[in-house]
This record gives sequence, C-alpha cells and structure tokens, in this order.
Amino acid sequence: MNSIPDGVRVGNEERVHRAHYSPPWANTSFIGVAGSSGSGKTSLAYAIIKELNLPWVVILSMDSYYKPLNPDQLAAAFRNEHDLDAPEAIDFDCLVENLRDIKAGQKTEIPVYSFEKHARLKRTTTIYSPHVLILEGIFALHDERVLDMLDMKIFAEADADLCLSRRLVRDVRERGRDIEGCIKQWFSFVKPNFHKYVEPQRNVADIIVPRGVENKVAIGMVSDRIHKTLTQKSRLHQLELRRLGKVSEDAPLSSNVTILQHTNQVRGINTIIMDPEADREDFIFYFDRLAVLLVEKACEAGLQFSACKVQTPVPKETYNGLCLDGEVSAVVILRGGSCLETGLKRVIPDCRTGRMLIQTSPRTGEPELHFFSLSPDISEHKRVFVLDPQMSSGSAALMAVRVLLDHGVKEDRIVFVTYMAGKMGLNRLMGVFPEIKVVVCRVLPSVVHCRYLDAEIKATLAADESFRWCIAAGCKSGQIHLDGEIFRCAACGHKACVECHVAWHEGETCAGYRERVRQEREDNERRVREEEASVEAIGRIAKLCPNEECKRKLEKIS
Repeated sequence: MNSIPDGVRVGNEERVHRAHYSPPWANTSFIGVAGSSGSGKTSLAYAIIKELNLPWVVILSMDSYYKPLNPDQLAAAFRNEHDLDAPEAIDFDCLVENLRDIKAGQKTEIPVYSFEKHARLKRTTTIYSPHVLILEGIFALHDERVLDMLDMKIFAEADADLCLSRRLVRDVRERGRDIEGCIKQWFSFVKPNFHKYVEPQRNVADIIVPRGVENKVAIGMVSDRIHKTLTQKSRLHQLELRRLGKVSEDAPLSSNVTILQHTNQVRGINTIIMDPEADREDFIFYFDRLAVLLVEKACEAGLQFSACKVQTPVPKETYNGLCLDGEVSAVVILRGGSCLETGLKRVIPDCRTGRMLIQTSPRTGEPELHFFSLSPDISEHKRVFVLDPQMSSGSAALMAVRVLLDHGVKEDRIVFVTYMAGKMGLNRLMGVFPEIKVVVCRVLPSVVHCRYLDAEIKATLAADESFRWCIAAGCKSGQIHLDGEIFRCAACGHKACVECHVAWHEGETCAGYRERVRQEREDNERRVREEEASVEAIGRIAKLCPNEECKRKLEKIS
C-alpha cells in the first residue's frame, strides 16, 4: 500500500541546497605513450587495451592535432619538404583544451586530420565518458601542461632500422605516400627531430618499454596499475552513492515530484499489474494504458504552447489553436524503458527518441554506461522525457541525467517518467538535480524499498566469487577477499579458512583439518552403530518388567 497521500504535488518547497555527484568517468585516468615514429606506440596502446579487457578505454592519437597549413606550407607538404615531426606542427593548445574537457567528464569533439590532403576534415570524432584514455604520439610527453594531467608516462623504444621499416609500410599502405618521399622525409626531418625533441622525453617517463608489444611483462605491469586505479575509483563512486543515500534518507519529497493521482481507474490498473496471476495480455494492455497517463501528466509538467492559426478545409476560415513552442524528445533507458514507448507514441506520435543503456555491474553494484544514442540537436529541445519504469536506488537515473547535462540539455527541461520509485532514490535524484521534474505512479516507502535493495545487493554479491560473508554467529558483515587463505572479518575480527569455509584451524593445514574431520565423523558413525547394535542385542535377551512403574530390564528365562 502506498504510504504517500494521493495528490498531484507533494513535499515542501524547492530545495536550496544542491548535493554533489561525480559520474565514474570524471577524473579520467590518462596514460601517455611517446616514442620515435614507427616505434610501435599504437600497437603498444592496443596491447594494453587488450590486456585490460575493459569497454571504457579509448586511444587518442596526436596525429589528429596537426595544425592547419597555409598554401605555401601545403605545397611544401606535398613535396615532402614540410616538417611534420617538430613540436611546432602540433596544436598543443587544442589538445590541452580537449584533455581538460575529458578530465572533467564532458563531451569532447576531436578533430580529424587527413594525411592524404594534409588538412583537417570538417567532421569530428566525439569522445565521452572514457574511464581510461591512452594518449599516443611522438610528443605525448613533451608539453608541460599535458605532463601535469598524465597519471602514467610510457616511452616506447625500438631499433632505428625497425622504426624506418615500420614507417615506410604504414605511410605507403595507410597514408598514400611513395617510398622515395618517405625516405626523404625520414632523413630530413624525422631522424634529426628524434634526437632533438623525442629522445629527451625518456627522462620524464615512468616506464621505458623496449620491444613494444613483445614485452609482455611491461604490458602486464601497466595493466595491473590501471586495474588498481579503476578499482579505487569504483569504491569512491560507491561511497559517493551511499553518502547521497544517507543525506537524503529522511528528507521530504521535492515539489518537482508529481505523483499520478490515484483515481479509481489508476487503483484498478495497479491492482491488475501487481497481481502475479494476471494474464500477459492484460498486463501489457493495462500497463500501456498507465504509460499513456504518465506521459500525459509529463506533458502537463511544463510544456509551453504558442498561439497558431490553422487553415480549415472551409475556404477563408481559420481556427485559432495552440502548438508546441519547441520540440519534445525522449530518451529511453534500456532495456526496461522501452515498455513506456507505446504510451509515448500514443500521446506524441512523432516524438524523436534516443537510447541509453545503463546496467548495474554484478561485481561492484555501481551503474555502468554501455551505450547511448542521442539526437544531435537535443540541447535545443524544449523538453526531454527520460523513460525508465523503475527507479530503486536512483544511481542509474543520476547517470542518465548527468549524460544529458553533459550534452547541453538544460536541467529544468528534463522530465523523468517512471512507474515505480523508491523514496530514497527520488531524494537522491532531486538532491543532486533539484530543477528537473519527475512524474511517478507509485512511490515505495523506505521500508519496502530497503527490502528490495537488500535482495538486490545480496544477489549482486552472490555473483562475485571474491566476496565472502562472515560465518561468525550474529555477524552479518561481508567483504571482498582477493588472496590469502585466512579471511578476517573487518567488523568482528573473526578468522575463517577460505578453502574449508570454517573457523580458522590454527597450526593445522587444510588437508590435515579435513583428514581430522573425516576421522571424527567415521568415529561418531561407528559409535552410533555400536550403540544401536547393543540396544538390539539387549532387546533379544531381556524384557521390561510388567510393573509400569519399574523401568528395569529383566533377563529372559528360557
């Protein structure tokens, strides 16, 4: 039963304080890979990505940041007489600006440079939400501003003859060059600039990697370091979410939260939807009907209209009507949000929709952005509906709104539409983004929400092989245990054997403990069999005394 009274708007006035929330891709980890042209920097970067096996790692090549050339420089470039291997050829100002935007978690447009045309193309490449960025280029460790942002600095070493052969193959195959021009450029610019500008970068490198992708030990070291950094960031993000939950635990709902009025129709539909024995056809039909009511209520939450004249079929007669003052679009949170699309299309048939896939990690329990596809001009839309049928902890909703804000959507233009939400999740969302609007049908009390949340957390932890619960009586704590045969509970201090799943057997190996337990079990089973045999033997040679008050055994007389 809903503990929130029926009504259109609930809670106190708009909040004054705004809580802080940083998405997991904020403060992106930067790795710089420098080295001679043809030293295998790109191959090394891809080898690191393969070793990491993570979807949120991108490579940013400094080849994209060559400066535009004037006509004289362009003519010299086609004659292989323009120096592209000097620091002056790189637009470091643009690079630093892009890196700062990525570090702050913002969407960044990366220029695209064509070596065939020796010019920047009009199109750009978008980078958004990487957890790790690998910057590779001959001058990745040259500029002081870039060095200050790098978390790890790598210098790739290779033999000069090997570098020349790799450069020849690459430039001829991928950049449309001829061999003579490549050799001319190598001896005129590449080799002298290596000794003058590139080689000194070895002095600032944290790791010098010889043999490139063949050096598996160095690649493993880099991968382990990145994994530790990402694990630490993940824990900080989880602590941030828990902090938001504690702050908003007892706060009243914001006035920007609109609860669908519980009319007889809505109560009846909710009864059918929550019935576990409801037919599939009935469930879909009534949920689509409820989705229409939610979208209609969302349209009332701030849509603006302007007067317009409609030409009727009757000659010289017009109708004074209303039209939307700006475009309305929607973003569907996959996979559940698609069930609200039917109601959206019934209310706004021509509504443009985007997609966003946010899933909870089975290992850490934090939300992860796997995919998003938004309208290019979404920042200009007057209203953006975010569709998600459930909001429990609010972590996925926080991430979805953060993505929209990073793409230029104003906070007061976002309307979050959901069927069921937990009060703590709503307070988390409204505490961080107080200007958005939320339309919800059912708000679960904190007690019910915590019950669902506990079940979700236990299921998530059960899927993690490295998580262990404390086996001490009365202790309900658990923690991640990665290595070692002794698991010590951080809450109560109880020690347990990881392999045997029992209290730690001090001074005894696991094999010895199992052998001792097996022997004790066999001894107990033997004693039980002997006692049963004794009782059976006594029953054959003796009988009870006829006196009911006497319980002594009497020997049988033949």
